Amino acid sequence: MKSSSSLKRWLNTNSGQFFVQFMSVVIFFAAWQIGAELGFISEFLIGSPAGIWKRFVASVLDLSIFVDTGYTLWEALLGFVIGTVIGTAIGLYLWYSKWAAQITEPFIVALNSVPKIALAPIILLWFGTGLGAKVVLVVSMTAIIALIAAHQATKDADKDLQSLLYSMGGTKHQIFFEVIVPSAMPTIVSNFRINVGFGLVGAVVGEFISSKAGLGHMIYNASSLYELNSVWVGLFMLMIVGFILYHGIDALEKLMFPWRADNGRTQIRM
Repeated sequence: MKSSSSLKRWLNTNSGQFFVQFMSVVIFFAAWQIGAELGFISEFLIGSPAGIWKRFVASVLDLSIFVDTGYTLWEALLGFVIGTVIGTAIGLYLWYSKWAAQITEPFIVALNSVPKIALAPIILLWFGTGLGAKVVLVVSMTAIIALIAAHQATKDADKDLQSLLYSMGGTKHQIFFEVIVPSAMPTIVSNFRINVGFGLVGAVVGEFISSKAGLGHMIYNASSLYELNSVWVGLFMLMIVGFILYHGIDALEKLMFPWRADNGRTQIRM
């Protein structure tokens, strides 16, 4: 009973949770490889961990995986930064101008309901097949998300604090910079986690349609040639990049808003 209780406590620690996560991955790939070797899983249709590793090592040796990953990452980050800045600025401005908010909100809802991927052929037709088209596609996907998040964050700002500042003679300009912007920033930065994923999606979709490099280009070409192991290499690299970007945003949020770092630890353990 004592050892069971100690094990349960250890599993609730960071090292215990990491161990469970690590072993889950090991067991998954081991079962996949055994199934492929025994013929239960088709290596032609699904691939195998050994084949994926072999293809990954080959792509590392010829440096192609670094070129493709760097190309996709540059497109995603550049579009993410531009789209986030534009969307956030517009979202904050809509609080400052109620008239502009009332005029544009129906159009924002309509634009958000359109799958941005459907815009890819038009964007590529307008901007060509180079880097600019992929960046514009990423901007189209991230700007609207940032806009909606920022606009909603301004609506959720403390009304009592705004009224207090106004009663003390504060101007609209002062309320905006002293209350609205500081109140909205934690939500805006937290939304980066979602938006950075949309940035990767936009970059990969653009590469699917037309590109000479990138993980999307790699995956598309490999799938056309039925090289499933190469497809998995591209997909796993996207997962790794997304994982790194997600935790980069998480570190940025903790650095900017350290008082929010322990929010996840307030849950009562039963």
